[in-house]
Amino acid sequence: MPDLSLDLNLIPYLVALEEARNVSRAGVLLGVAQPRVSAALAKLRAYFGDPLFVRTSRGMEPTPLALALMPAARDALALIERGLVAPHDFDPATSTHTFSIALSDVGEIVFLPRLLQAFAQRAPNANLRSVSQPHAEVEHGLESGGIDLAVGYFPDLRGANVFQQRLFTHRFICMMRRDHPLALKRLSLKQFLACGHAVVRAEGRSQEVLEAYLAKRRLVRRAVLETPHFTSLPYILGRTDLIATVPHAVGYAYSTAHASIVLVEPPLPLPRFDLRQHWHRKFHNDARTVWLRSLVSEIFNDAADEWPK
Repeated sequence: MPDLSLDLNLIPYLVALEEARNVSRAGVLLGVAQPRVSAALAKLRAYFGDPLFVRTSRGMEPTPLALALMPAARDALALIERGLVAPHDFDPATSTHTFSIALSDVGEIVFLPRLLQAFAQRAPNANLRSVSQPHAEVEHGLESGGIDLAVGYFPDLRGANVFQQRLFTHRFICMMRRDHPLALKRLSLKQFLACGHAVVRAEGRSQEVLEAYLAKRRLVRRAVLETPHFTSLPYILGRTDLIATVPHAVGYAYSTAHASIVLVEPPLPLPRFDLRQHWHRKFHNDARTVWLRSLVSEIFNDAADEWPK
């Protein structure tokens, strides 16, 4: 019985010898010197216990065993090529891959509509999955590949293995119903603090920027309502005298979709925050992730920011 530890590096030599029927020409096909081909052939002969290629007047002719080995050898090379080369290529037009992106509910409002439009044009057979995870688990998801990108405000993603790219900067705006007593007026700080507020305590971290700013300046507003959701705000504000301070993109989206909602500038210089895309260094050169990152940075940047200043 032959030794079962066949060196798979010898398979290309077997195929090249069958194609060239000459040791020197096989070396040219493989880009190696003739002695390496001769050494590989010696190892193959020893392993299979067969000459494999015999010198004749027409060159080196394969033995019946060599001919029998060819289909499996060619299939093995093709499988290796698909496994090692194909992943470096990515065609969005034909891909059926499902991309997973970590987004907060604010992130879905900001990013998903335009991203879906871009997918429909450039990757019509691919899919998107919006993933909502505790921020402490997002880095693990990026590392494992369960999440392709984290897009939005993720201040905790600062590890050495997490790459990031700034997309654009956003700010805060006040929302209220159109017939609110303070609507369409310049809001004073006294009025702002005296109003009842709907305060969102969501998984998204952008609201923490606002809360930290107010706490540092010892500005206390009355939180008549605390909710983990942004989606209910237009309906709540539309039937109450409450106001809400939200990321500008959220306020703009709601004022556009709900005629009962208007935006009012806050009476103090609230901080701005950067929205970024984050990915793990393991996938920095992955063709699919590179394409997705390029698409996100192309349609979301300072120049393409669609929300009015």
